Amino acid sequence: MEQRVAIVTGGLRGLGRAMTFGLAREGYHILAVGHIDADVATVEAEAGAIKPRGQILPLVADLRRPADCDRVVAMALSRFGGVHTLVNNAGLTFTTIDPARFRRPEPQKFWQVPDDIVRAVIETNYLAADRMARRVAPLMVEQAWGRIVNVTTKLDTMNRPHTSPYGASKAALEMATEVWAKEVEGTGLTVNIVNPGAGANTLGMAEEMRAMSREGRAPRLVEPDEMVPPLLYVVSPEADTVNGWRFDANLWDSSLPPVEASRRAGRPAGFELHPQPA
Repeated sequence: MEQRVAIVTGGLRGLGRAMTFGLAREGYHILAVGHIDADVATVEAEAGAIKPRGQILPLVADLRRPADCDRVVAMALSRFGGVHTLVNNAGLTFTTIDPARFRRPEPQKFWQVPDDIVRAVIETNYLAADRMARRVAPLMVEQAWGRIVNVTTKLDTMNRPHTSPYGASKAALEMATEVWAKEVEGTGLTVNIVNPGAGANTLGMAEEMRAMSREGRAPRLVEPDEMVPPLLYVVSPEADTVNGWRFDANLWDSSLPPVEASRRAGRPAGFELHPQPA
C-alpha cells in the first residue's frame, strides 16, 4: 500500500483505538482524535510497545467546535501531508448520556432529557461528523481517491425507546451516509458505514451489559478489534466501487476472503428494506 493518512475521531479509546491501531498496523499514518487528555499517554505507550508500521499521532480536540475541526485537518496536512481516510467514530452513547436515569426502573422519556445533553449528543454524533466530512471531502475529490467511514448503530437501536437523542443523532448520520454516497459517486471518494452490529465491549456499554447479565439477559458483546477487518476492507483498493454500504462487524467472517465476507455482512446504508446479499 502506498502511504496513506487517516483521521480517526474518538480514536483514543474503545472502538476508535482498535481501528486506529488496525490501520497503523497496515502502514497508515493516523491522527487519532479524542477528548480526554489522559488517553494520549496511554495510546503513545501502546504504540511504542507494539511499534506499528504507521505513525500514530494522538490529539485532544473538541469536535463540537468548528475551529477544532479545522485544527485537526490542518494538523493532518502539516504533519503527514494529506488525508485519505476519515473514520467518524466519535460519539456519546445513550448509556453515558445519563446512566442513572437510563438504568432506573422507569427510564427517562424524551421530554425529560435536559437541553445541554441533547445539544452535546447531536453536536458530537452528527454535527462533528458532518463538519469533518465537509472539510476532508474536497481534498479527497481533488486527489480522486478517499474514504469516509461513518460509525452509526443498529437500526433497531436508533428507534429504541428511552435513547433519545442518541438514536436520532445516529439516524441522521445513517441518512447522511446514503446522501453523501450518492453525491460522491464517480469521484474516487466513497462513503460507507462500519458498525459493531450489536452492543460493543466498551466502557459505557460494558457496564450496561453487566447490569443485564445480572438479570440473565445479556447478549454477546462485540470486541473492538472485530471492527478492524471490515474497516480494512472498506479502505482497501478492493472496495474502490463499494459506496453507500453498511457493514456490521458481528456478521463479518474473517475466515472468508474479504469480498465474500463483505457480501455476507453488508447491506445498503439507509432505511429502505433491502434483501440481505447471499
